[in-house]
Amino acid sequence: MKGRLISLLLLFSLFSHLQAQILEPVKWSFSSEKVSETEYDLVFKATIDMHWHLYSQDIPMSPPATTFSFTDSRDYSLQGPVMEESKVIEEYDPNFEMVLKFFAEEAIFKQRVKIDGTGQVTVSGYLNYMCCDDTKCLPPEDVEFSFVLNPQETATVTAEKSDGADQETISASGGDLEKYKTMSLWAFFFVALGGGFIALLTPCIYPMIPLTVSYFMHGSENKSKSISKAIVYGLSIVLIYVFAGTIVAVTLGESFTNWLSTHWLPNIFFFLLFTVFAASFFGMFEIVLPSWMVNRSDKQADKGGYLGAFFMAFTLVLVSFSCTAPIAGFILALSTQGEVILPIVGMLGFSLAFAIPFTIFAIFPAALDNLPKSGGWLNAVKVVIGFIELALGLKFLSVADQTYHWEILDREVYLALWIAIFTIMGLYLLGKIKFAHDSEVKYLGVPRMILAIITFSFVVYLIPGMFGAPLKALSGWTPPMTTHDFDLNGVIRDNVKLYSVSGESNQPVEICEKPKYSESLRLPLGLEGYFDFNQALACAKEQNKPLFIDFTGHGCVNCREMESNVWSDPKVLKRLREHYIVLAMYVDDKKIVLPESEWYTSDYDGKLKKTLGAVNFDFQKTKFGVNAQPYYVLLGHNGQVLAQPRAYDLDIDAFAEFLDLGVEHFKNGKSVAQINK
Repeated sequence: MKGRLISLLLLFSLFSHLQAQILEPVKWSFSSEKVSETEYDLVFKATIDMHWHLYSQDIPMSPPATTFSFTDSRDYSLQGPVMEESKVIEEYDPNFEMVLKFFAEEAIFKQRVKIDGTGQVTVSGYLNYMCCDDTKCLPPEDVEFSFVLNPQETATVTAEKSDGADQETISASGGDLEKYKTMSLWAFFFVALGGGFIALLTPCIYPMIPLTVSYFMHGSENKSKSISKAIVYGLSIVLIYVFAGTIVAVTLGESFTNWLSTHWLPNIFFFLLFTVFAASFFGMFEIVLPSWMVNRSDKQADKGGYLGAFFMAFTLVLVSFSCTAPIAGFILALSTQGEVILPIVGMLGFSLAFAIPFTIFAIFPAALDNLPKSGGWLNAVKVVIGFIELALGLKFLSVADQTYHWEILDREVYLALWIAIFTIMGLYLLGKIKFAHDSEVKYLGVPRMILAIITFSFVVYLIPGMFGAPLKALSGWTPPMTTHDFDLNGVIRDNVKLYSVSGESNQPVEICEKPKYSESLRLPLGLEGYFDFNQALACAKEQNKPLFIDFTGHGCVNCREMESNVWSDPKVLKRLREHYIVLAMYVDDKKIVLPESEWYTSDYDGKLKKTLGAVNFDFQKTKFGVNAQPYYVLLGHNGQVLAQPRAYDLDIDAFAEFLDLGVEHFKNGKSVAQINK
């Protein structure tokens, strides 16, 4: 055993020295500041990774200086040269063996322009730069820019490397990622640890709790061995997360975590896995490791031994990745930006948040060995765990069903299955149903009676959901209301009548034209809106309203909770319906394939984007630097972000204020660039 642990530690130590390919040590963002009625300052901001530097304009020909080239136009004139606003460092550069001027961490350049006329003017061009660290340099690179200046409005924020000529300029807010790169390793460790504890609240984690308890319940009679297996279980969680997580980041990137959480194959696998475990808990068969694995495991361990604990940890990592991909993916994203040590530290903190409670769950069954085993109560615990596993496993099937629009597990079907499962579980607790290995229940004990009451109360809570009750406490677990087909006198359809707004008419506000993809996609709570960016933006301009972008997913638990608990509030729903054009961008939709003329290869990951989900995910990542859902953006007609985007937060008043702020800034022509000055 000691030798195995030493080998794992050596493997981790070796892995920690892996180096990732540096992709973009310098990230550019652009904005404009209105100085007078005819003059603007164009702002070029470079965010520079640690240990890298960007050269000034004022250096010799070698290395190439940072230069700016503007497209000639009669619509504007340059007022003086490009000014350097950030602190310039002048030191000896070992790469070129001379004293040079450069910037570290951040560089801001400004160019003042004067427009000729009162109409909208576009200032475009490109900049050329080269960056180096202490040992190497990357080749010079061109970055195109485009500023839309409108005297009728104020600053417009543009995105780096826009993907289409027909798309508006949009603010890139990847700075949230950059600020973590400047943290100390300890600070980032605790941030990741906190993220891990938050991830423990996601639905995919809960099925592993009874599974862990059940597995270690069959531990050795030797208490010390049982505890040591539990500790190996916890250490394996950490090592697998760090090793596999960083491998994913270095070799596969964020696309793999997105695939794991939304593709039908892993979700069906997890559903079948929990169904098989449930059948085993019911006594249909016993799950054991293959003999060849047992023979290679520790000779002094029990059947399954330390190798079994490792595979249990591996199962936990796989299952948890399907729900925690947005949180873990944020940490892994740092590797795709050229970092290696930081993601390792982050995954270490993230995995410890999982390892600590699950090690406790694994140790707990060892204490059960000292409890009386008469009456077959341990088998009863197994059976109850089996029911819970069967119910929770449906969540994975539901994700695949929604992502691919199979329409075999709509909301009422899902609830009917849960009602049946927990009703049978309640009858089992009362002793009305027996399984193969159960002992006779001569009398009903207090614990079983309390559990039966809780179970039947839960069933009673579920029943109104069959008739359209929102069941807000389970909003993240059940399919969305938009999949509820059961129509009782028109009350359920579209969920319109369930959410009236202070006695006012709750009929949807008319939109401009029939939304694309509305045959497969629908907005919650009876809202009318769009699922295509260009179509939604055109309608926003036609109705002179700001755009509310909801980056969401069919399998997004937190998205359903936000819709059920925040959007459904009358004051929030009224604002969304009356003051915004709502755009839902599903990032995990796999079925809707775009016309071939709309396919493109992403500048971000170099992959061909064909499906609506892939295009929307790429849009969110490249334009806003974020890969987690839900994510809410308020946008003006020229692409200006009207308020700081929001993520998962159940504060209803704060969300209403967020919407009000967007409307106010839309009317006043303000953007995030001005707000944050």
